[in-house]
Amino acid sequence: MSGEVKEYALELQNIHKTFNFGTINEKVALEGVNLQLKDGDFVTIIGGNGAGKSTMLNAIAGVWSIDAGSIIIGGTDVTSLPEHKRAKYLGRVFQDPMTGTAASMSIEENMAIAARRGKGRTLKWGVTKEEKERYKEMLKTLDLGLEDRLTSKVGLLSGGQRQAVTLLMASLQKPNLLLLDEHTAALDPKTAAKVLALSDKIIEENHLTAMMVTHNMKDAITHGNRLIMMHEGHIIYDVRGEEKKSLHVSDLLAKFEEVSGGEFANDRMILT
Repeated sequence: MSGEVKEYALELQNIHKTFNFGTINEKVALEGVNLQLKDGDFVTIIGGNGAGKSTMLNAIAGVWSIDAGSIIIGGTDVTSLPEHKRAKYLGRVFQDPMTGTAASMSIEENMAIAARRGKGRTLKWGVTKEEKERYKEMLKTLDLGLEDRLTSKVGLLSGGQRQAVTLLMASLQKPNLLLLDEHTAALDPKTAAKVLALSDKIIEENHLTAMMVTHNMKDAITHGNRLIMMHEGHIIYDVRGEEKKSLHVSDLLAKFEEVSGGEFANDRMILT
């Protein structure tokens, strides 16, 4: 609607999700989650195992339906849309560098598929000369020498190279929302730092709205303009701007203990 004023890039209204409802394995994953992101917000998300971080991203992406609530992306209610119909609104990078790309296809073919995501398919398929030039220029910005390897199979790339290509693919269509689900967790520290710096650059240059789940509290503080902490399906802490910049890991641990009434039990997050 031309006259519509889009207030938020993302709005989660009272989201509930329970797995294995009514069984001995019943698990409440999200319990009344409310969240609003403005255009250009880059939110980092932390919390212990089972806090609901990835469940929230999967709910937004439509991997599974929610039990109650509404999900609104860029002013469009997508709550009842299946995963493939939400693809045009979203870009996503997963924890496993092998996910999100077709290993047996070339870099240029993978990028062409990403460029056509959510668009009508025709019988004509092939990577045009103009596309190749465009992809070459984009790959050059990664500074990984991949611009000379357009025809290389993605499966032959290192984990870091692959995540870098996946980031480019996820942002090709300038999605309403970019979801980064522990996308550096499988990488060594040096490569992870490079991919995070690249994430910052892509988000800033394309003015994207992004959500990044991370197990690294330091990274959560360093990156983005807003940080949320989750615990047992709730958002228990939400901080932004200058207040976020001045945080320390010890502040986050103290906040967690204050709000949850217990100690943070994920050594992996504290030690990194």
